[in-house]
Amino acid sequence: MTRRAWIFLSLIAALPQGALAQPQAATSEQQALGHRLFVQSCAVCHLKPSPTAERYGPALWKETVDGREGDARDLIRTGSERMPGFQYDLQPAQIDAIIQYLATVPEPADLASTPQH
Repeated sequence: MTRRAWIFLSLIAALPQGALAQPQAATSEQQALGHRLFVQSCAVCHLKPSPTAERYGPALWKETVDGREGDARDLIRTGSERMPGFQYDLQPAQIDAIIQYLATVPEPADLASTPQH
């Protein structure tokens, strides 16, 4: 197994249990697909690897995409200075599924408890 795969697997193993929990039964198949794709492609940067560690990328939840679905779609597809684009890895329907999943994610507890300035 390559070094990169070991790093990825160790980061996933260190994620809090709730981060990898299956979406609730009430979610659609599209949202369930989005959850799976998020865990596979996005969690390594957008979820905290441990309670005391920092995220590499920003936390993502429903307010991140609400009303900005087109911008989110473009960002996932083309990437940014710090984020790779997934235009060659994910189909447009898969990107849409990730956005639909994110629209169901509540604000992370560590952000909700942080005082806003």
